[in-house]
Parts: sequence; structure tokens; C-alpha cells
Amino acid sequence: MHPAEPSLSAFPNPLVKYLAATRPAFLSVTLVGCLIGLASAHFSGFPLVLDKALVTLFFALVAHAGVNVINDYYDALNGSDAANRERAYPFTGGSRFIQNGVLSARAMAWFGYGLLAAVIPAGLWLMSRSGFELFWVGLGGLLLGWAYSAPPLRLMSRGLGELAIVAGWLLVVVGADLVQRGSVALQPWLAGLPYALLVANILFINQFPDRKADAVAGKRTLVVRLGPEEAKWGYLAVTALAYGLILFLVARSLLPIHAAAGAFALPLSFHAARQLLAHASHPAGLVPAIKLSILAANLGGLLLAAGLYCSAKPL
Repeated sequence: MHPAEPSLSAFPNPLVKYLAATRPAFLSVTLVGCLIGLASAHFSGFPLVLDKALVTLFFALVAHAGVNVINDYYDALNGSDAANRERAYPFTGGSRFIQNGVLSARAMAWFGYGLLAAVIPAGLWLMSRSGFELFWVGLGGLLLGWAYSAPPLRLMSRGLGELAIVAGWLLVVVGADLVQRGSVALQPWLAGLPYALLVANILFINQFPDRKADAVAGKRTLVVRLGPEEAKWGYLAVTALAYGLILFLVARSLLPIHAAAGAFALPLSFHAARQLLAHASHPAGLVPAIKLSILAANLGGLLLAAGLYCSAKPL
């Protein structure tokens, strides 16, 4: 066990223990996705309703936390986390709560499904204030989060994990916009797609250190199927698509000029891509690239949200 990994003695407070099991440091991508959605609605001329915005933000984070816990549970069942000797903790290989005896697999399952269930009443309240379309957006998001790792679908094990992440974080943006706007519109889909691609790249680069363990557990991720030396070019392609899409949408006036600020995160993604190209087959050398990928998604998303918000016409 790595010294930084969790142990039972490190969590005498049960509340802190359960909070840590959700991997809260990685929930920021959902927070940023919600901010893009709120900024999209504001840009379109809809004044922000604070109570709905706060409920949206909080329960989107609860849903993401539940998905993280559920993913840990199913990775414990399929044996991939236990077999992972090249993990880049805390970024890959799971939370290690089950493997290190901090929480039992049963406790993690109850906790994860409990978090997902807690989202339902909040979603129904928001739906009553925003419109029935939110039902389908919320249901789609929860199903994607569950199906990402849970059988029988196990999307991440079938080479569909990145597509599931793009769809899931698109729905985060669309849902946050819908709560304020009251209907589904094209604007949040356009604003959210580049960001969702950057989030998918985080999950993609995390597959490289996990490759051998995933293969042993029968998880046919893209990196397992293609091999690291072939798969690494996919990261560069997604990077180019994400930032190219921002600039294309701005050039076609589908996003405001200030939204181009999201492309200022490109150097971070490009630097991460260079490191991945050099160290794709050497997991120990990928930690800086993983950190840069997380930073690029968060910074690019925040700048995109700020650009949308600042471009709103006076109410």
C-alpha cells in the first residue's frame, strides 16, 4: 500500500471517512459543467434564479459522488482495482477504500446507491419549477453514470467509456441550463461539447496506468484494445477537436467571442499530450500529464463559462 493511500486508522470520524470515499477532489469537473450551463442560460437572457442554481449545483455534485462510489464498488467486484500494481494514486486505481479495508464492498454499494437515490427528490423539485424535460435529462445522466461501470452494460469495459463521459457531461451542462431556461435549447449543447471532450480526455489518459490491470480483469477499454502506443494519438485528436470546436463555434457566431477564452487552456492540454506521447508505455511518468489534463478541463471550462456570462446582454 502506498503511504498516501487511505487506511482505516486515518479516518476515526465516520462522516469524514464517507466524504473521502466520494473522491471529492475530482468533483470539480461537475461543478464547472454546471457553471457552463448556468452561464449559457444567462447569456441567452434568462436571469439566474439563485435557489434553483444552488440546488442544481449541490445535487449534481451528489450524483457525481455517487457514481464515483458505485464505480469503486464494481471495480472491486471485477478485480481490476485489486490487480492494479501500476496505479497512479490518487488519480487511477480507484479510491482504495475497499482494497485497504476502510469500507466494505457492501458499505460502498449501499452508500453509492444511497447518494444516487438522494438526487431523485431534488430532481423532482427542480422539474416542478422548470419543466418535464428535466426528467429525461436527469434520468439519462443517472443511467449513464450507473452504466459506465455496472453490469450488464459496463460501458467503460467495452471501449465506450469516453463516449459515455462526453454524453454525461453534456447532460450536466444541458441540465443546469434547462433548470434556468425552462426548456431544452441548442445553446448549452454547443457550449458543453468542447468541455465534455476535455473531461473525456481525463478518463482516457487514466486508462494508461490501469491498462494491465484492466486487461487482467477483462475490461476492454480503448487503451487495452489498441495498446498504449496506438491509443496515445487519440488523446491528441480529442484535444484538437475540443479546442478547434470552440474556435469554430465562435467563428460561426454560435458562441460569443468571449467564449474563445476557453481555448487559453490549450497549452496545458498540448503539454499533457506531449508527455503522454513520450511516456504512454511507462505509467510512472504519466502523473504530470494526468494533472495537466485535469487542470486543462477545469480551467478551460471556467474560462468558457466566464466568456458566456460576460457576454450576456443587460437584462
